[in-house]
Amino acid sequence: MSRQCRTAAVLLLAAASVACLPIPTPSPTVDPQSAASPTPTSTLDPTPTQWSTPTPTELPPVEITVYFTDFDNYASATLPYEVGVTRVVSGSASLPEAVLDAFFVGPTPDETAAGLVAITSNCTGFSALEIEDTIARVYLTGPCNSGGATYSVAVLLAINLTQFDEVTYVKIYDENGQTGQPDGYSNSIPAILEP
Repeated sequence: MSRQCRTAAVLLLAAASVACLPIPTPSPTVDPQSAASPTPTSTLDPTPTQWSTPTPTELPPVEITVYFTDFDNYASATLPYEVGVTRVVSGSASLPEAVLDAFFVGPTPDETAAGLVAITSNCTGFSALEIEDTIARVYLTGPCNSGGATYSVAVLLAINLTQFDEVTYVKIYDENGQTGQPDGYSNSIPAILEP
């Protein structure tokens, strides 16, 4: 092999070796100011969760039955003495309480003209109604007194409340919180409503 060929072969090998070497990349230069404070990136501010308060759904009105005394039937001892009339109340109302409220308001003028009366035995209303375990407890207000009558507000309160499935017994308390039989599954009236 001639000298020129050998020189060409060595040069070719050297060139091939250089081609296989990694090419150095320049290392990045670090600016001391940018290294101290990183560049802020754009981020979205968190959006606060917005809670919407649910709007109470207004329940449709409901009809209730309120019992008053038919005075003519009572005076002539003709049953039934009680007649049910319809009232419309809010669908969210406590229906037993709404019935008692309507009873103490009394009959409408047309109902009064038809002979209906609210026998209240001088009670002016009630301060509380509690229903638990099929017993309704009614706490009356005002100077209640049956005047010795056998037919009193107690009869009407019992009829008005026992129309509801959750009420089997009615215990009526006077304005001082007294009733004849406060305990047990039975009806009860205070001494002032006794005949």
